[in-house]
Amino acid sequence: MSVTMREVASVAGVSIKTVSNVINDYPFIKPATRQRVLDAIDELHYQPNLSARSLRLGRSGVIGLIIPDLRNAYFAELADAVMRAAALRGLSVLIEQVGGDRESELAALRGPRSRLLDGVLYSVLALDQDDVGVLEEIDIPMVLLGERIFHGPTDHVTMANVAGAEAATSHLIAAGRRRILALGAHEGEVIGSAGLRLTGYRAALEAAGIEFDDRLVRHAGTWHRRDGAEAMRILLDDGVEFDGMFAFNDALALGAMRVLQEAGFRIPRDVAVIGFDDIDETRYSLPTLSTIAPGKDEIAERAIAMLLERIDDPHRTIAPREVETAFKLVVRESSSGKAAPKIRRRTVAGVRPGAAAPAGGGARWEP
Repeated sequence: MSVTMREVASVAGVSIKTVSNVINDYPFIKPATRQRVLDAIDELHYQPNLSARSLRLGRSGVIGLIIPDLRNAYFAELADAVMRAAALRGLSVLIEQVGGDRESELAALRGPRSRLLDGVLYSVLALDQDDVGVLEEIDIPMVLLGERIFHGPTDHVTMANVAGAEAATSHLIAAGRRRILALGAHEGEVIGSAGLRLTGYRAALEAAGIEFDDRLVRHAGTWHRRDGAEAMRILLDDGVEFDGMFAFNDALALGAMRVLQEAGFRIPRDVAVIGFDDIDETRYSLPTLSTIAPGKDEIAERAIAMLLERIDDPHRTIAPREVETAFKLVVRESSSGKAAPKIRRRTVAGVRPGAAAPAGGGARWEP
């Protein structure tokens, strides 16, 4: 059976009211008394009734993060950054994956679970600029993430998509590349990550006096590795020549790089490659992947801070704010011209290369 507040009070030698005051961080309690209560809580492993506390205080200490797809490494790492930023402020995060489906996103915003939350960080994917009115109907403190809805009714934290894409493309141009593939476009998209990154790509070409060639713009659906691999296979079958590739996210780049290398292309000698997002895997691919780091930690920190201000402003006196976080160009082996480290096989003593290692031992790969 769960431990009660009465049992905590008995062990600490105080009243139930005093235990309640300690749990709710009431300021006017003697330090020695507070410590006795905390020691009793630890000893008995007491867990406060958060639902009851929420009713009393009007706060749950829990915020929501609505996110499209945790299989996408960027969103998984963003979720981690949000949870760390929230924990520093004593908040828990309830994550809801909606898969980029419009009805799922609306259900997450309007459903009963949202009433248990103090506020929501909403990474928009399925809704678009025409849905501003939908957000106005949502009666919960909210901060938008992503690039689908601008100038809406609440705060919005986004990354520098256009400037970051322009920097990525300009980096390849500075490395001497002139036939640069843009991988990850979405048909007809203007507002959204794909549309904005294509705008930055075109701006870099124009600034360098390079003619835009729509044959070098390739579409990819959900921006997973398989999409990058499939788009690259089609491109190679088409016989389009290119010497550089700006992939609109790192997963696309990693999938495309695999197909390029299987086809005999050397990276970066034959094709220089850069991605976008700076996911952890880019540090360990062969070659390591150049990328744009969009500042996931800054996005999380700014979004949490703004959401807390929204929560503390129940009458909505704060006007909607839009924040664009800083980015960084991260140059690694895939575009720098430096060769990836060779990998050699270390063999177990007495075992010729290619033979089975003895029991209890094994061959290891090392740089």
